[in-house]
Amino acid sequence: MTRGRTELGDVTVHNIKQLKRLNQVIFPVTYNDKFYKDLLEVCEHAKLAYFNDIVVGGVCCREFRTYGIRKLYIMTLGCLAPYRRLGIGTVMLEHVLKLCEQDGQYASIFLHVQVNNESAIGFYEKFGFKIVDRKENYYKRIEPADAFVLEKDLTTDGSGVSPGEEEVEEKSVAA
Repeated sequence: MTRGRTELGDVTVHNIKQLKRLNQVIFPVTYNDKFYKDLLEVCEHAKLAYFNDIVVGGVCCREFRTYGIRKLYIMTLGCLAPYRRLGIGTVMLEHVLKLCEQDGQYASIFLHVQVNNESAIGFYEKFGFKIVDRKENYYKRIEPADAFVLEKDLTTDGSGVSPGEEEVEEKSVAA
């Protein structure tokens, strides 16, 4: 196994095209220009992964709210094939987990994975993610088109409601 140094760096207007090119190589789906424009606003939720100072991957997340419950959605997390199994994905996912821990108000983290991507499913399962749903025809123009929804519950009681969420909901109703 090759030894190396993995670091995460900010996504900026100066390197956003590198992230776009990486995503084109790594993922079977194409993301539009608005996707990349919006990433410039999310700060810590979008990072480039560097291995020995070479850009080899990236992670992009966004907050998702449903019925007053905050979740973090991993839109993309990927690494170039020659650099897989070097711990780079782990560094990126641990960054996401740390963001959620520091925030303390996310009920869960979730993402979509193509149903035949066994290596990605296994990777996320090692971190406590579980398959919670199957979305038929989720992907356009790729086979198989179905995706699994993988989710990691971050609540202490497994309820899916983040700590303090009840108070936030009550305040918004009272306002």
